[in-house]
This record gives sequence, structure tokens and C-alpha cells, in this order.
Amino acid sequence: MAASLLLGLAGTTQAADAHFVASEVTVNGHHYPFQVFVPADWTPDRAWPVVLFLHGSGERGSDNQAQLKQGLPPWLEKHGADFPAVVVAPQAPNDTLWNGEVERAAMAALEKSISTYHGDRSRLYLTGLSMGGYGVWQVAVDHPHVFAAAAPVCGGILGLDDEPELKVNGVPAGVDPYAWVANRVKPTPVWIFHGSLDDQVPPADSRAMYKALTKAGGEVRFTEFPGVNHGSWVPTYDSPALWPWMFSHRTGGAG
Repeated sequence: MAASLLLGLAGTTQAADAHFVASEVTVNGHHYPFQVFVPADWTPDRAWPVVLFLHGSGERGSDNQAQLKQGLPPWLEKHGADFPAVVVAPQAPNDTLWNGEVERAAMAALEKSISTYHGDRSRLYLTGLSMGGYGVWQVAVDHPHVFAAAAPVCGGILGLDDEPELKVNGVPAGVDPYAWVANRVKPTPVWIFHGSLDDQVPPADSRAMYKALTKAGGEVRFTEFPGVNHGSWVPTYDSPALWPWMFSHRTGGAG
């Protein structure tokens, strides 16, 4: 269903099936596409939870389609008929990461979607995989009181040997990076997911963040999937406890 048609129905009680709607935001004169999952029977008569999903490096581009190929969007295609939240899926351009202007564009897409789809600011949630898992940590560091809960999947904190730029930015030199991130993230409850055999992003990073958040007094869970390599997003989004846990949290934001 086109966005214009959807908005034309906004003042009615007509029900619709769950579907994706294409949109975009402009930041510093640059256009950033994103997709919005609109739940079945969406209505403006109540406020809705909103999930921000950050894709991995292989889904970068400008087609506003590739970010739907891995992780949460395919899960929604199969299981989204009863999913009770709006989902915002921005697309990062080629050769970028979830920081700087691209991070601001993701937050702008979230803001536009909150406005368009009557989002509840006390029920905003954050998840992402691989490069997007790093992005979850980055966004949680930069916006520690915005999200009611977060679920980074096979992400990390430190740069990789073959991709040193893929890291959480802003960590001062000479400090424990995990403790520094944890102390900024800890207002946000976090459930960390990783595969034990991940050969692309070391599970040691997720283990270290779990320990750091525990020590900092944050609310944190950690699930490490035995025998799973990098594609731990499949069992993550299939985890029956994930969404009840996420949606059980609220912030003090006004709806």
C-alpha cells in the first residue's frame, strides 16, 4: 500500500494487513531512504510501540530494499501478522557506518515515523545486526534515555583487524572501552545476542560488554548461541522471549 493511500486512511477505521511503506528523510541536503513496517489494523486512535532496526554491512546502498533482506524484516514477513509495533528500517549508504550523519538520518527516520504513525515515546526500542549491532551500541551511547530497551545482535565495541573503522566512536584514549560504553548505555536495558563460533565479529566483545554492564549496574541479559557462526540474527529473532521482554520496558517519554 502506498504511503499516500495509507495516510488517506488515517482518519478512518478501515483495517489493513501488515505491510512495509517506503519513505525518506533529508539530512544536510542528503536523502536517506527507509522502510516502515506498519502493523495489521494500525489506527491513529492509540499510540504504538516503535522499533528501530539497523541492518548489516551487506545491506548498504540506496535502493531502499536491501535492508529488508536479513534479520528482522524477513522475520516480519513470516511472523508479522500479529506483531504489535511499527518498525523503522533505514538504509545506510555504501561505505558508511551507523555513526555521524548516517546515525542522525536513522534517528530522523525514527522521528518521522513516530509522528506519522502515532508512536509512543515511552515505548521506543532498538535492535540491529552485525554492523547494525555496532550501531545499536553507538546509538545507545549517544541517546541513553531515548530507548526503553535494546537488543544488539553479533555486534561489538572495538574495531576489527580487517575493518578498524567499525567500532563505537567517542571512546576516549586510555580508558576501558567496555566500562566507558556501559556507563553511558546502562539507563537502557540491553539483551545481547551472539553466536559462539562467530568468525567475523568476536563474541568476546559481547561477553566483555555483558560483564561491564553487569558491573555498572545496568539491566542486561546475554544469550550466546552454541555452534552458531555470524548469522545469529536468525535464532535471535526466533527467540520467543525477546519481544515480550523488549515490550515490557518503558521510559518516561510522553506518548
